[in-house]
Amino acid sequence: MKQKLYEIEACLANKIEDISEFIYTHPELGNEEYQSSAYLVEVLKSYGFQVQYPYCGMDTAFLAELKNGDGATIAFLAEYDALPGYGEDKCENAHACGHNWISATSIGAALTLAQAKEDWKGTVVVIGTPAEETVGGKCELVEKGAFTHIDAVIQMHLGAENNINVTTLAMDSLEFEFFGKAAHAAAYPHHGINALDGVMLMFSGINALRQHVRSDARIAGIVVEGGKACNTVPDYASCRFYIRAKDRNYLESLLDKVINCAKGASLMCGATMKYHKFENSYDELLYHPTLKKLLKENLEDLGVHNFIEDDKEASGSSDIGNVSQVCPCVYCEIATGAEDKVYPHHESFLPYVHGEYAKNTLHIATKAMAYTAWQILNDPKLI
Repeated sequence: MKQKLYEIEACLANKIEDISEFIYTHPELGNEEYQSSAYLVEVLKSYGFQVQYPYCGMDTAFLAELKNGDGATIAFLAEYDALPGYGEDKCENAHACGHNWISATSIGAALTLAQAKEDWKGTVVVIGTPAEETVGGKCELVEKGAFTHIDAVIQMHLGAENNINVTTLAMDSLEFEFFGKAAHAAAYPHHGINALDGVMLMFSGINALRQHVRSDARIAGIVVEGGKACNTVPDYASCRFYIRAKDRNYLESLLDKVINCAKGASLMCGATMKYHKFENSYDELLYHPTLKKLLKENLEDLGVHNFIEDDKEASGSSDIGNVSQVCPCVYCEIATGAEDKVYPHHESFLPYVHGEYAKNTLHIATKAMAYTAWQILNDPKLI
């Protein structure tokens, strides 16, 4: 059966490569992926998938299902948003995280199984998940119940190394606003209340807090607004912070401390303060051990070795973590094959996410994902 699926995937090779190239040449930012999502939907329809599009109230999300009797429901996740800031003038969008490759491998695996319906029972699903790079579309999909009927999720990503022990951090995004009182900064400074002082004092508090947090915690912030003119006491200032930790429980306690830094800053300068979340909350990634074991074995069968054994250094945050909290999940990074390592989001990553340099990884990932899904479809007790 493994060989049969590999042969089917080889027959679909041109279509899978076409998917990657189309998404690559139509780079769209998060929640603006209208061409990309519409294209992927049409491909899936042409192979017999029933599609809901838009999905869960999100314009560029979709749910594609191929039902084939009773059994498990296995989902592949497609990402297709690009990043800004590339090209000679740094004003172009580009797939420097390889979401075109993710779309092609996820949909390629689903199409491969669609061509082998006589050999499995159950449901194969592709969920189109917008805005991974910005607000985290999967967070919203989880909240709206998009994964309640899914028995297992499989997704892969290009990276610098072979890694099936990816660590992602739980994260919350908070914006703090300070409200003071404007006054002439030279003639009547004593009549003013400096909102910018609130922001700067908060940063000082955060810097002191960093000495007393766990090593996996990360607090990164920026000043969004600090005033309009030097000769006016700023009556409004704001800042934003990403607060991260390896687990949600510790993150919640850390959030309280960050908020207390803001409260203390407002007391010191006399400004009033309010705060709110400006992006979705991310949870840490949980692996399903059997799914991880199966996918790793199948990748090794295809010649992928030298996996990182223990990813002690935490990475960033991803909305795949939220998915993993509600259904069995496996997520794996596969090395680009670049002789000198290249890393996502850097311009040097671009040649390895499409074209000739990407073909080997593209087809290895598609085959491994398809066969792993087939194993679960034929023995749901594994999960």
